[in-house]
Amino acid sequence: MQLAIILTSKYRLLSLAAIVDVFETANRLLREDGKPNQYQITFVGTTATKALPDDISHIPYGSITNGQYYDLIFVPAFGSVDLAQTVTENNCFFPWLHEQYARGATLASNCTGAFLLGASGLLDDRPATTHVDAADKLAACFPRIRLTRDAVVTHDANIYTSGGATSGFHLMLALIQKHCGREMAVRLAKLFSIDMDRENQSYFGHFAPAEAHDDELVLQLQQKIKTEFSAIRSLEEAIVDIPASRRNLVRRFKQATGMTPIRYLQRTKIEAAKKLLENTEKGLLEIMLSAGYNDMKNFRQLFKDNTGMTPKAYRDKFAMRFDPII
Repeated sequence: MQLAIILTSKYRLLSLAAIVDVFETANRLLREDGKPNQYQITFVGTTATKALPDDISHIPYGSITNGQYYDLIFVPAFGSVDLAQTVTENNCFFPWLHEQYARGATLASNCTGAFLLGASGLLDDRPATTHVDAADKLAACFPRIRLTRDAVVTHDANIYTSGGATSGFHLMLALIQKHCGREMAVRLAKLFSIDMDRENQSYFGHFAPAEAHDDELVLQLQQKIKTEFSAIRSLEEAIVDIPASRRNLVRRFKQATGMTPIRYLQRTKIEAAKKLLENTEKGLLEIMLSAGYNDMKNFRQLFKDNTGMTPKAYRDKFAMRFDPII
């Protein structure tokens, strides 16, 4: 099977290395079993030659202009970059990806690599996921995508996407199970210490609201929510001192941040509750009140809607507990 990993501008090296490591390990295990390699791995870029880090310099390199066709193509994650600008820098891959897909290639993106597939139009009217913290931006940039923000992996008509970071391992295991069987996927999961039963990535999310815009009224509302979220019960309370109509402010707020003010307020409250669960031993009632809620049933449901787990389960997973060093 011809496996191509495209070398985009500003790819994330960790993502690239993980793809190589997993599929090379699958080949090694197959050889140990007396079987031939399943994957012939090639890096594909836009230039005639490419300098690569020493650890992966043994992988063959090819250009998108050489006429080679592949069975499986991976788009690695991007680094910490301006995604809109980076996608524009990589739009030379669009025709090539469309041609490869039309000829039967399976396409797969890791994490924020979904932005490249989204910009190419290949994810239009398909389910897709990405890093949970980038999901709102993906939906805003490409509204025709059927975003499934909580999903670890999505699949539709031979196009796969995966969530953030380690979710890419789940995608690779799914493909290896398809090509090499369940037993091989389990062996790799054990070797790389991957929990195969994870189906939700919501609890990995961190709410870091966008403030790099020049709408002063929106920034004013954001600051008010940031400092007074526990006392704010409704949008009307939040906007009472802001000189704009509700309709106009909601429109501008969504345009600047990618979400409505109510959703923004809710995520701010839940993020505050998450931090208290992670870093304190406060009881759930006190945490609920500190976050600005007064109905336990409603708070539990909102927390689960936002994180995919109950407050207790979240604390059990992420609370700061360290054994003393002896």
